[in-house]
Amino acid sequence: MRHSFPTFRNVYIFSVIVVATIGHAENFYRIPVIDLDHRKDLQVIVDKEEGVYLGHTSTVLLEDGKTILAVYPKGHGKGAIVYKRSEDGGKTWSPRLSVPENWSTSKEVPTIHRVIDSKGIKRLIMWSGFYPARLALSSDDGLSWSSLKKVGDWGGIVVMGSVEALKKTGHYLAVFHDDGRFFTKEGKGDVEFTLYQTFSTDGGLSWSFPKGFYSNSTIHLCEPGVIRSPDGNQLAMLLRENSRTKNSHIMFSNDEGKTWSLPRELPLELTGDRHTGRYTNDGKLFISFRDMAKDSPTRGDWVAWVGDYEDLTAGNLGDYRIRIKDNHNSWDSSYPGVEVLPNGTIVATTYGHWEVGIPPYIISVQIDLKHVKPN
Repeated sequence: MRHSFPTFRNVYIFSVIVVATIGHAENFYRIPVIDLDHRKDLQVIVDKEEGVYLGHTSTVLLEDGKTILAVYPKGHGKGAIVYKRSEDGGKTWSPRLSVPENWSTSKEVPTIHRVIDSKGIKRLIMWSGFYPARLALSSDDGLSWSSLKKVGDWGGIVVMGSVEALKKTGHYLAVFHDDGRFFTKEGKGDVEFTLYQTFSTDGGLSWSFPKGFYSNSTIHLCEPGVIRSPDGNQLAMLLRENSRTKNSHIMFSNDEGKTWSLPRELPLELTGDRHTGRYTNDGKLFISFRDMAKDSPTRGDWVAWVGDYEDLTAGNLGDYRIRIKDNHNSWDSSYPGVEVLPNGTIVATTYGHWEVGIPPYIISVQIDLKHVKPN
């Protein structure tokens, strides 16, 4: 544990208090910070196995507003995929569910997504990355699944970081990155990171050959997380910066992903890895990620940022930050699944080193922003 925040009855921690306790006033906590690490009443253990690393979590909320499906690997990215289901909005979770045999061959972080084709047929898809990228399908809301099948002669890292529905029904954009090692079968490591996108026009059943739309050998932009603007006319892409020499970055598209703006740095308040954003019922934007800002007193912890979409476009700091959970590791945590229930409760689920000396395991946290807002 790096820094312990003081605990107050109302759990609100304001910038002046954090400055006095932690320092770094000029660089951090220019907005209020709320610490929920001690709120065990909000936390549920989804899965924990003695001596076993349980990793990067992806979730999807079904249309009934209470069923959440979660997938994650036994291992750091690579490892057999574990599958669980909650039917009460993340308060309790099923035992590990049966999955196709070849899910045990997953090479990288699985991600799960809802897709709907032009005829209104709903499916679930689950990606597994590195070369070759593979996809599994479910046509019955996750009660049964296909095996993982090769999508094309290509691969990548964190396939897919985001799958975003486009304006035309049944059309989807998916984005990921690669550093030269996995896009082709004979790939080799490179100092250049490339962002790729692929499109589906049949509700996620098939995908176009990915096209690189940004490459750079100085700043290493990766793990794209896409958020649509409230008016539906713009896409924002938040990006991890893996050289650790710059803040996280953001890019924008005003034409459904056909073209993207040049990347620009985000504030320190939004610097980290694997940004996952959802809108709350009152229109606020909740973005969960791993804090990796340089010298941050919560570096490596599971955190969230709350603000407005306009803060992203204008480069503003946002309203406030939340430390969701202290991670007892300098970086290894927080590829979060984030869902918003009909009653406004945020259900965030991820892995981390939540106990000293214990391998990472999966927890889910229920957050009602009405009860954690700063005064």
